[in-house]
Amino acid sequence: MPQLITYGNELIRINPANNHIEFSPNRGISWMPRYTGSSFGTFRDLVPYNGKIIAITDKGVYYSTNKGISWASRNTSSVVRTFVVIQDAGRELLAQTCDGHLYFSTNEGISWIRRK
Repeated sequence: MPQLITYGNELIRINPANNHIEFSPNRGISWMPRYTGSSFGTFRDLVPYNGKIIAITDKGVYYSTNKGISWASRNTSSVVRTFVVIQDAGRELLAQTCDGHLYFSTNEGISWIRRK
């Protein structure tokens, strides 16, 4: 599961040991905390998309416009809480659930449609 992304001139990652979002301005030599809260649940995956970072957690899909310092809700329906990976597929986001179903979003993760 990719939990590390390049965003601008930084690396940004999920640290699964403490569920923090961390960043490195020096190609991973050192890491500093960027978001240390717990109100958005356990972070599972991140993807840069249209100038934002989109995150999936066990509580839903969230986005950040400030490199992961703060997060806002995109969708918290029961389906998106089962997403385990997310990726940029160009004109859409793709997400896979824990049971293997594929969903896509054409509006930056606000709504999702199951791909047949």
